[in-house]
Amino acid sequence: MESAWRVWQSSKTRFTDMAGVLPGLIADTEHAARIHHPATDPDRRRTIMRVRADLCFLLRSYLRRTGRVDLSIMAADRAVRAAEEADDPLRTAAAQWNLGHALLASQEPDGAEQIALRAVEELRRAPLAEPERVAMSGALHLVAVVAEARRRDWSAARDRLRYHARPAARSVGEGNIMWTVFGPTNVALHEVSIEMEAGDASEALKMADDVDASDLPSMERSFTFNLEVARCHHLRREDAAVLLSLLELEGLAPEDLARTPLARKLMLTVIRRGRATHARQAEKLAERVGVF
Repeated sequence: MESAWRVWQSSKTRFTDMAGVLPGLIADTEHAARIHHPATDPDRRRTIMRVRADLCFLLRSYLRRTGRVDLSIMAADRAVRAAEEADDPLRTAAAQWNLGHALLASQEPDGAEQIALRAVEELRRAPLAEPERVAMSGALHLVAVVAEARRRDWSAARDRLRYHARPAARSVGEGNIMWTVFGPTNVALHEVSIEMEAGDASEALKMADDVDASDLPSMERSFTFNLEVARCHHLRREDAAVLLSLLELEGLAPEDLARTPLARKLMLTVIRRGRATHARQAEKLAERVGVF
């Protein structure tokens, strides 16, 4: 499972790679779950449930990025059940983090925030090492930050970043606990996102200049950050900068670029309103990634 997660977070062809790997992983994990019953071998059963939870985390992310939000929610729900059966408090918290993101994708920010903050409270009582508790709590606070931003409650989102997520990130440093990519850089990316969503593209770009996302363990997170930078340039009608950002994204993650609605929209905008030279380059990019 570790190797599958590394591929999903780092491969430029991760969708193609996962399409070849996931069916076998699902079949093997479900077969192991069927033949190892709790009454006969409880320790082995818990181990299998941890693997099942990790697989469901991966499925949640994959399904969401392929546009199947409905199945993404189903995978997140199954992850919760697997983590609870494994009696694993860290994975249970991670399952709530995944469920929160699934609800955000389905436009349910209130539910996502409630789940994330309830999980933070449960972590306070969980028998975990303090760095794990702090990092996982910080990641859950970021779910709540996104939910508050979706409700356009900018003040609450900024305060949660300032008083909860940022101190947690400073305490634990850069990391990737349960594949959440939590750390100071990810917190900074959320700060940029809030200013962009609030409509202050200039401030977002200024903040983005101070962020280096190149060393993040998740290529997807780097992709999202650079796409948001492209969107900020779009809001300022800086089509040359939009095109440059899109070309950089093609080099970083061509399959993500082809599958992301916002990226496709930005390409078409440059084609429609950009200078002739920029429009031609955008057309070639759109052809390469299959927009038309």
